[in-house]
Amino acid sequence: MSKTLRVGLVQQAAWPDKAKSLQESEAGIRELAAQGAELVLLQELHTTHYFCQFEDTALFDLAEPLDGPSGRYLENLARELDIVLVGSLFERRAAGLYHNTAVVYDRKQGRVGHYRKMHIPDDPGFYEKFYFTPGDYDPQRQTGFTPIATSVGRLGLLICWDQWYPEAARLMALAGADILLYPTAIGWDPSDEADEKSRQKDAWTLIQRAHGVANGLPVMAANRVGFEADLSGSGEGIDFWGGSFICGPQGELLAHAGESAERLCVTLDMGRGESTRRIWPYLRDRRVDAYGELTQRYRD
Repeated sequence: MSKTLRVGLVQQAAWPDKAKSLQESEAGIRELAAQGAELVLLQELHTTHYFCQFEDTALFDLAEPLDGPSGRYLENLARELDIVLVGSLFERRAAGLYHNTAVVYDRKQGRVGHYRKMHIPDDPGFYEKFYFTPGDYDPQRQTGFTPIATSVGRLGLLICWDQWYPEAARLMALAGADILLYPTAIGWDPSDEADEKSRQKDAWTLIQRAHGVANGLPVMAANRVGFEADLSGSGEGIDFWGGSFICGPQGELLAHAGESAERLCVTLDMGRGESTRRIWPYLRDRRVDAYGELTQRYRD
């Protein structure tokens, strides 16, 4: 008999005011829990505005340790509502050492794991290398591309820029992930032409659905919404496009949000990954003996 899992995600706006942003997250979490969601995903950096649009050392004051006020807030919600909750923190690990970190809270167990973003972008309006150190990669210590075990399954957590890399999704699948989750903050430059905006958003959705297909896993992607100004005044700001979705192991869209605040909730048949892999046995047919050059930057 197939096991089912009720899952949900929150697509929301966010503000520089942490209390306001967390209250918006909480409203979505409570709504989803009331709909029976056992697993709830929040978007990337949901406690604040997207501050990486410019470089300012004062913004490191936004960072918190994993057990800081925002972490305890989310942990208490997961305990009260008896859910598995995936939140996002600007983590202060030590002085001068900060991460973009997804954190997992499992019902009354509290915090059971975290994942530090591995691929860090550095593009106009997304100056993340200034703020975030890439996550460590140590399979022995179960850091990097290692699923987090919870009461609802093994969560293959990846964050935003990670979503463009098939290697990351594959490594999570090879390590036994039951589902891929992508908390995200992505949007348009307001000056982009309509056709370019459409291409970018379609590519974003397509590649993540493809990770589900290539690995026989369901996928959840939670993005933010709304226009966020560049508070330095040097840029045009970002229109976050939303478009959060949940898809099955053949990439089939089960729920797809628009460009405004929204909550998605669906019931996943967790047995479909097994049946899908039986008819599309990609893991069986991989030529692992021929892939050694993938560890090179480029084949010159």
